[in-house]
Amino acid sequence: MPATPLAASTGPPSRKKQLELDDDLDAQCPPRKQARSGPQPRLPPGPLPLSPPPAPARAPAVTTPSRLGPYVLLEPEEGGRAYRALHCPTGTEYTCQVYPACEGPKVLAPYARLPPHRHVARPAAVLAGARRLYAFFPRPRGHLHGLVRRRRRLPEPQAAALFGQMAAAVAHCHRHGLVLRDLKLRRFVFTDRERTQLALENLEDACVLTGPDDSLCDKHACPAYVGPEILSSRASYSGKAADVWSLGVALFTMLAGRYPFQDSEPALLFRKIRRGTYALPRGLSAPARCLLRCLLRRDPAERLPASAILLHPWLRGNLAPPGTPRAPLREADQVVPEAPGLEEVEAEEGEREEGLYG
Repeated sequence: MPATPLAASTGPPSRKKQLELDDDLDAQCPPRKQARSGPQPRLPPGPLPLSPPPAPARAPAVTTPSRLGPYVLLEPEEGGRAYRALHCPTGTEYTCQVYPACEGPKVLAPYARLPPHRHVARPAAVLAGARRLYAFFPRPRGHLHGLVRRRRRLPEPQAAALFGQMAAAVAHCHRHGLVLRDLKLRRFVFTDRERTQLALENLEDACVLTGPDDSLCDKHACPAYVGPEILSSRASYSGKAADVWSLGVALFTMLAGRYPFQDSEPALLFRKIRRGTYALPRGLSAPARCLLRCLLRRDPAERLPASAILLHPWLRGNLAPPGTPRAPLREADQVVPEAPGLEEVEAEEGEREEGLYG
């Protein structure tokens, strides 16, 4: 039965094009919501069989609710490829990621490889059509980047509790042959109202390793989080060590309220990253400073592996954190606000602190 849009509210018709859904998916949807405690859809144990796909097409924005099997797709999320969705039988909200059908095996392969983990989100259901793949993820309650941006910097106990969950997710992925590549604060989302539980949003950029060698050749990372070895002229680099560098940048940002390396000009930013020197923020405990220095090392071989991060004293309760006040919200969401007097702090800290690389 073809997928049909629900009746829209009265008013002038929208000029935007509606999402063109696959016509081989069941569009029946129960008319009433049921209790949220009902049965939840589950991810099949392996990749779904896909029909022979045509050339990939980018999904246009959804302007009216559309039926898709037991789900209703509502308004698009930021970026245009994710949509807010409602599971009709239970009334539960999800986030629907839409991919071209030809990307189905690549999208589902990391989930087939990785055993379930509480800090790695998995699709609750996957619907495969002739043209597109629809993956439904549990609805998050904000992301870590937004929390750091609002509070400017996190006190050490809170940062340790959240960072430990991030490191556990990365260690689990590395243990089972996945390199995440594009790690950053925004990819870790909250799963509870209190914003104390984190999960890696998805495995969209993960690379499935075929053996013990984790060497990668592609230059794939967020500029603020990219490791110096990716910016070098080397033909390959360690994917796992690059993930650990990104974790170090994330931890620094959580504790300082700013990136360890930042500049408005990409060329200057990359030069700072390649140099590998940075100034630790004031007031950090000795274990926190130690962990940051163990993660943000220019030589990938000298960085802690993800599994060893969880054994560090800072994450095992050996903290002496100072109190940190909140700061007002900034409008720019692309970067974490820079601490005042950054240049003066860097100059002063550089004179009296031992540099990471001499």
